[in-house]
Amino acid sequence: MSKALTPALAVTSRTTVRRRRDLPIAGEVLVREGDIVSGSQVVARAQLEGELRLVRVAELLGIPASDLPAALRVAEGAVVQEGSLLAEIRGLWGLFRSTVVSPIAGTIEFVSNATGHIGVRAPSAPLNLTAYIDGRVVGVEPNRSVIIEAESTFVQGIFGVGGERLGRLRMLPVSATTRLVEEYIPDRAEGEVLVGGHSPTGAALAKAAKAGAVGCITGSIDDRALREYVGHDIGVALTGDENVTMTLIITEGFGALPISERVLTTLGSINGEVVSINGATQVRAGAQRPEIIGPRYEAVKGQDMRERSLSVGARVRVIRVPYFGAVGVIEELPHELARIETGAIVRVLRAKLDDGRQVTVPRANVELV
Repeated sequence: MSKALTPALAVTSRTTVRRRRDLPIAGEVLVREGDIVSGSQVVARAQLEGELRLVRVAELLGIPASDLPAALRVAEGAVVQEGSLLAEIRGLWGLFRSTVVSPIAGTIEFVSNATGHIGVRAPSAPLNLTAYIDGRVVGVEPNRSVIIEAESTFVQGIFGVGGERLGRLRMLPVSATTRLVEEYIPDRAEGEVLVGGHSPTGAALAKAAKAGAVGCITGSIDDRALREYVGHDIGVALTGDENVTMTLIITEGFGALPISERVLTTLGSINGEVVSINGATQVRAGAQRPEIIGPRYEAVKGQDMRERSLSVGARVRVIRVPYFGAVGVIEELPHELARIETGAIVRVLRAKLDDGRQVTVPRANVELV
């Protein structure tokens, strides 16, 4: 078996994209099947129940729980503000007064004479679910979800941080092999997704975020710059919930890898258009890739990566540890099965990595680049 179908990061100017938008709890769907929606349009909404804060009133007043009714100054169902009086007791001749006030604004949900506790429920919070991509509604589950379909330009990355955002694509005036430093970042980039270069410095990322960029797409990154940007060490197994104002998408891997010319050409064809991006990454079961979704353009010849196969001489990227993100060239595709460290017997390939190492890895652990 000299060839085998293997996944590759999608880089295409024309493909059908479907995204399911789910409410975490039952709510209200605002669109119907067949509707045309924009990425920023709210398609469903729900009310998230507020936090329940437990106030140990009897304990704070130093009284038995059975004496709570006499000390209460509110009733179940009452609306209170932060600092509102919940209960009080007065000492001899009224000279001494002990009080308990509400720690939050909300509604008195319960009063327990058995425990001496009061429950204050914070106001519910509205949850608005947007379409995320421009497209047509092709499915609706009442009170729960919407499926949106679009003919799109679609590019996947290998790693990212930050969640869903919409912004206008802006190609930076740098080559694929240029390191992304501060001088290449515009002073103003409100609502833009910046594209280009590789190995951005921490200062460059900080400047982009401060300039108002909502996204940055680049070829590679090193651990130090990533740590500076996120504020702490981060693993590659599951990302997307980081507290960052700009989503970062890496298309090639870690280190100093130039951004792919395929990516530059494909994204360059929609320069200036509004795109949807998501840096969420999951490399284990149910793998999820960072993505850039934009309006459809005619595919550039030779750019569509959806149907390729392994062969000697093909460039591949390893997508599992201990060589995660390493890129190299296939030197051999053995016919015989091999036992790997986990004990499993699988088909493998031998590759020479760009750093000179020669490795043997399962074929399922690589993707074409």
